[in-house]
Amino acid sequence: MKKLVREYEFSPEQLNTVRTLAQRLSLTETTASLLYARGMDTEEKMAAFLDPGKRRFLSPLLMQGMREAVALITRAKEEGWRVAVFGDYDADGIGACAILSRALRAFGVEPYLYVPERTEGYGLSIGAIDRIFDEFLPDLFITVDCGISNRDEVEYIKEQGAYVIVTDHHELPEVLPDCIVVNPKLKDDYPYDNLCGAGVAFKLACALLGERAYAYLDFAALSTVADSVPLLGENRDIVAEGLRLIRRDPRPAFRGFLQKPLEVTSQTLAFTVAPRVNAAGRMGDARTALRLFTTEDEEEIPALVDKLNLYNSERQHCCDELYAQASAMAREEGAYGNVIMLAAENWNAGFVGIVAARVAEEFARPALLFVKHGDMLKGSARSIEAVNIFEALKACSEYIEEFGGHAQAAGINVREENFEALKAALNAYIGEKYTREDFEQTLSVCETTEEPERIARELERLEPFGMGNKRPLFCTSAEGLDVSLVKPGSTHLSFTLKGFSFMYFGGLKDRRLLESDLKKNIVYEFNLSTFRGREYLKGFVRGVLCDGLSGKKAELDAFERRMRTLGRSPQGETLSASALNTLLEERLAACPYGLAAVCFSRQALRTFPALENVPVDVYRLSSTNVCNTLLYAPEEGCDLSSYRDVVFLDAPADGIDTGRARVYLDGDPVASPLAECDTARETLLKIFAAVRGAGLRGESLADIAYAAKGLGFGELQLLFALLVFEELGLVVLDGGVLRTVRGERKDLMDSSIYAAAVRMKGE
Repeated sequence: MKKLVREYEFSPEQLNTVRTLAQRLSLTETTASLLYARGMDTEEKMAAFLDPGKRRFLSPLLMQGMREAVALITRAKEEGWRVAVFGDYDADGIGACAILSRALRAFGVEPYLYVPERTEGYGLSIGAIDRIFDEFLPDLFITVDCGISNRDEVEYIKEQGAYVIVTDHHELPEVLPDCIVVNPKLKDDYPYDNLCGAGVAFKLACALLGERAYAYLDFAALSTVADSVPLLGENRDIVAEGLRLIRRDPRPAFRGFLQKPLEVTSQTLAFTVAPRVNAAGRMGDARTALRLFTTEDEEEIPALVDKLNLYNSERQHCCDELYAQASAMAREEGAYGNVIMLAAENWNAGFVGIVAARVAEEFARPALLFVKHGDMLKGSARSIEAVNIFEALKACSEYIEEFGGHAQAAGINVREENFEALKAALNAYIGEKYTREDFEQTLSVCETTEEPERIARELERLEPFGMGNKRPLFCTSAEGLDVSLVKPGSTHLSFTLKGFSFMYFGGLKDRRLLESDLKKNIVYEFNLSTFRGREYLKGFVRGVLCDGLSGKKAELDAFERRMRTLGRSPQGETLSASALNTLLEERLAACPYGLAAVCFSRQALRTFPALENVPVDVYRLSSTNVCNTLLYAPEEGCDLSSYRDVVFLDAPADGIDTGRARVYLDGDPVASPLAECDTARETLLKIFAAVRGAGLRGESLADIAYAAKGLGFGELQLLFALLVFEELGLVVLDGGVLRTVRGERKDLMDSSIYAAAVRMKGE
């Protein structure tokens, strides 16, 4: 289950500062609080954040190596040198090539461009260098978005007679290449170190051309968003200016991907344009993307755009297939460690990075996926926010042939014989370095009582959103909600809460939870849109979290589910309540993953103090990461097959997939709520008379009992009677309407539910 955390909590002194800043800048206290919590703790910083742009660009000459790079490129121009530009095959590398190649042409140098395909491997390689020298024989060799970890390859280039300039943004190795190096992570006077590769190329272009280089800000914005670097500081200024350029005058290469250029945001670049550029490299044709971003022939652009769209569709299909395989493999092996590591021979190396990111998100742990090439495994690592995977790999480098990257992503090569050793080492390092709290899935939320429309308008000024500047989430409490489908057959829901309209895309899975009287928190984003000249404000639901054990409705649902599965239970080891509690204590202490406890009555929990602090899910699992959980009132078809241990705390039910899990049953079950039900024939006759012709409606008998408030008999008593009547064929739930059936006299003992109640009461 995800955990709610507050985005900010201020001391009285800080709160006074926030209120003062809100007044000075004419902001709501909510917006000022968000800015303050995100590091804008002065009026000047807040004002700068709210008004990003080119006037805040830093001087590129503050960056170490920049003056030397400009001097060498100037010499190349004056002496007519042949200049090669070598880039990476992703959206950052392609964007960097586009920027620097255009800047060099504008400066007076016609470059030769080379982007390797994924089959050639990441970064500089001897084979790629040989091909470049065979085709072009450069005097100056410039890298973009790569090269910082290629000391040996740089020496090889120099041996061929060329000068080298490395421009990169990745983490610094212990020994740098012996050439001119431009990297914002070097110790220098440049105050910002989070530029992407294209951002570094843009700064070099600015050093060469001055403000004329601003014409390439659209490429820099795209690459900055695509490479998932923080959208703070100069990155924010770059993306903001790039978006303005795209909205004002999108170049043909961008226009082909954009339906409404005037409405382009950072999210448009991240989820519409960047995947298509990346798809070319993943499908083994990075040069098509490079051609699209570097051609001056507008007539060939539509065909190139169509090709990237096709590649993206193929990429999506292939990634879905690979993800399904990887997820199944992880669950088959048992995802109970601090890291997920998988390898296969038939996977496409172009997709393992993007799939690793999905696996990391699914299991809330770092994920490393590898493709086998002989005795070598080549792969990609992706991490969760709290875990620096680059540092983890560095700590375990004795088992690694080579790696490079940054805190959240890395490329890595390992010999097959070292795979298990690396997995064990990473698992141990991460377990020692990080706490269990670091792996908790959290939703960081704000609370506000201020005018929603005003806040929504102010939040638009916090764009562009992305890494380091996430779109703010808000939270409001709720109990039972009146939920509607957006349209018949839809999986999207809408509802109104406290006078505010909400939309929940794909929320059908949570309809029962929303409609129940469980106390819950609705986590949402503000969305302000304009349609036919009118503004519309809605909350877009991003999560529903409940306390798990409040409300009457879930209790009735659990009772109905339990009664429908009487006498049908899975096989398992039966333990006394005391022994079962000891087992729970041991399993919970040993590992944060792999244990699912299931119960159908709240009374059962009092017997097992070991579960006191275990998060509670109701109806279905709220997380896919196999974390230890307590599942209350599970729906039919719940899948617990990924768990190592499944413990039924009271009468177990079938319809729950436990797979190969070890199943444990309580040998001393607590008294069932069934014992509370009146089995007197006269009582049931009165209930039958009351429901006949009452026009009761509901999706289930529990719904009917809850909505009817027991018709004066109590909800649990009414539900018991309805279940007995249904089993005897006296009532039927038809299209949401409860109908009584006239017929012959029935023997109550023909109902297994009624008979079980009689036995339990000892009657």
